Amino acid sequence: MLPLGLLAVEFKVASYNVENLFDDTIDGTEYKEYRVGRHNWSTHMVDIKLNHISEVLCEVDADVVALQEIENDAILQRLQKRLKRVGCPYRYRAITSQKKSVAVNVALLSRYSIKKKREIAINYSKYDRNILEVKLDIDGYPFTLFVNHWKAKSRNGTESRRVHYAKALLKRLKKLPKKVEYIIVGDTNSNYDEYRLLTKKNNDTNGITAINHILQTIKNGRLITKEDISRLDGLYHYNLWLEYPPYKRWSHNYYGHKGAIDHILIPRQLVDGKNIDYINHSFGVSKEPILFTTKGWINGWQYKHGKHLGKGYSDHLPIFASFSTKAYQKDTKQIPKHSTIEALYKVKKLTQPIKLSHATLLFKRGNNGVIKQSKDGAAIYLYGSARGLEEGKIYDIVVEQIADYKGLKEITKLNAVKRGVNEELQSYYLTQESLNTNRRRDQNQIFVNLQAIYKKGRVVIDGRQIPIYFKKRAYRPTDGSRLTIDYAHLGYHNGLQLVIHSNKDFSIER
Repeated sequence: MLPLGLLAVEFKVASYNVENLFDDTIDGTEYKEYRVGRHNWSTHMVDIKLNHISEVLCEVDADVVALQEIENDAILQRLQKRLKRVGCPYRYRAITSQKKSVAVNVALLSRYSIKKKREIAINYSKYDRNILEVKLDIDGYPFTLFVNHWKAKSRNGTESRRVHYAKALLKRLKKLPKKVEYIIVGDTNSNYDEYRLLTKKNNDTNGITAINHILQTIKNGRLITKEDISRLDGLYHYNLWLEYPPYKRWSHNYYGHKGAIDHILIPRQLVDGKNIDYINHSFGVSKEPILFTTKGWINGWQYKHGKHLGKGYSDHLPIFASFSTKAYQKDTKQIPKHSTIEALYKVKKLTQPIKLSHATLLFKRGNNGVIKQSKDGAAIYLYGSARGLEEGKIYDIVVEQIADYKGLKEITKLNAVKRGVNEELQSYYLTQESLNTNRRRDQNQIFVNLQAIYKKGRVVIDGRQIPIYFKKRAYRPTDGSRLTIDYAHLGYHNGLQLVIHSNKDFSIER
């Protein structure tokens, strides 16, 4: 709460993974590509790197900057001096102090005084980077930041490695007084919805994810909203990425795979109207032209053919958010209480989430599925977004992202809350008598018990030839085979076609 007669204090916090800021001294811990005299790494190259980082930070113009991939305090101090020289001064700095085993550290630059600094050790591997805890004085208001850089998914980076980071942080958070105002910031190498994206290769935790389950950014299988965080008691966190439409949620692009792996998480203390609060909808990603190549890729620091080229910036984009001693202002816009699949088909691009109440998952194969809200209603395909959902269950679904793949409408991101069990799925399916591939309104419906003869990419059903697509080439029967198709999805690819997702969905009559 702002004391009477005082002006509100506003400040901006940013996070930036600068992609390996090393100095020009050989300490023995640096990556081999950053040893002076090799790979074109030199004092001149360090100066270029410092200038480029300064250029980005001056453009972002945050009052507090969390940094990742800083070699040591010496190079951090040089960055601090460079920023002062170009007119973007930061008086205070802090950095983790691991020297013998960790090549790069996490750090912080601040225009506000640092009252206390500590490091949170992970205690799993000597190669794990400590978490930096910094307590700032924001014109008399205490504010704490936890700066993170978790283990990457490459090089044995299974999810358990990131869980160790999250558990170490959670242990520290549990020791804080309940009213302490803090943020969790940095590169976690985890997407904001990691629980839906965790691959078999990295899943050595039975589906438990560091950012979602340990730091509690989800509850009951869905991401926590700002409305949730304001009323939940406990160590729950709201991820500021949720203020962006899903298609904009990325700050890193790894070989074409866009990800939101840089984060700012806030607890309920920052939306309670007391002391420091988050400024609603101030979260953003810096997308200045200099940060991109002419082809639209992130303009990372360029290292080709074994040499540094002295071009580019970082493989991450800076993220930022603002905070104030003025009370938090709640949203006036609410997610629609109810919509329909029919209405969703008329939407080309979502600007805010849409809620589909009482949707039955009538078909699921892998992480794909089909839902309907009524027996005679429209159906829609869940592409890669049915993870954790169960066939035959009823859900309230908040649709976050849709796509139109070659004419086929799809839901690609969602949050779902289970509401019950539908015991009569059979009535949601369509039969051979109603199969009409000329009706677009039937796309995504599931047809059952079809009798057909296969001929060169088509099936003959009741004398009509209908295109058919098998998800795997090995499923294709020989020409002339008589088929009983138990389940077929009516998809769309240059026209409506039947899609067979599994070899268990059909049988060949002998």
